[in-house]
Amino acid sequence: MKVRSNKIVLFVVLGFAYSWFVLLLFLWMGGEWNTPFAYPVAILYMFGPAAAAVTVQKAFGDRIAAPLGLIFAPNRWFIAAWLLPIALALAAQGAALLLPGVEFTPDMHGLIQYMGQMLPEDQAHLVSEQLEQLPLSPALWLLVQAMLLGPTVNAVVALGEELGWRGFMQHELRFLGFWHSSFIVGLVWGIWHAPIILQGHNYPEHPTAGVFMMIVLTLLFSPLFTYVTAKSGSVLAAAVLHGTFNASVGLGRMFIAGGTDLTVGSTGLAGIIALAAANGCLVIYDRYFSAESIT
Repeated sequence: MKVRSNKIVLFVVLGFAYSWFVLLLFLWMGGEWNTPFAYPVAILYMFGPAAAAVTVQKAFGDRIAAPLGLIFAPNRWFIAAWLLPIALALAAQGAALLLPGVEFTPDMHGLIQYMGQMLPEDQAHLVSEQLEQLPLSPALWLLVQAMLLGPTVNAVVALGEELGWRGFMQHELRFLGFWHSSFIVGLVWGIWHAPIILQGHNYPEHPTAGVFMMIVLTLLFSPLFTYVTAKSGSVLAAAVLHGTFNASVGLGRMFIAGGTDLTVGSTGLAGIIALAAANGCLVIYDRYFSAESIT
């Protein structure tokens, strides 16, 4: 037990230190978040948990691939991991329409407004023009893009996080049981995001409040990641889920106008409502339909 505790503490310290140092170095060099120069920094930031997991495994003389869930054995849970974020994005849109001051808009005004918050004005305008010139419906294009990038390019980048959170930490905490271990991983995962959230990531209008919103989001998301990883037997399924979620964030704002970054979208209150509902569905499925309950 002491060895396991030492491994977890060392992992958290190294993971936070790596990622937070990357951001601090970027800011010290004069970098600004939500600009093109921040993209490669964000990728390096995301690989902090993976770097920490590999370092700790080596330091304690443990194997890396199998214990961390690096097993490529595609099954139906990979498909579930791929489709779930799309369902969550669409559910977030529906939940947003229940909130005051939010309305349906077929012209994608809400998505364009969101891009204006996340990108420099000239880039947001350029993306808006490109969406209007697409041969396909912009909504369909965003959906296809999310489904193609999510399990491929985005999943590779997301593995930088998932190798640490679900591959290492969830594995080391499994003795606590499904819900307790998911809660702890979700809490640490949310706090790890704090520095980039304070820079305006996901919540450019409310960066301070966004830190707490992100923690709630990761707490609710963590059981879904844990479940997909456990059922699939591979951390790669979690990477697919994570990558597709990141690619589908725009889908959660396609046809809504109004609200703020704290209320609408996949990372706002609407997304939290969708995640709460998904957790309820997880409990029902695992209890009544799963061949082997793990919760």
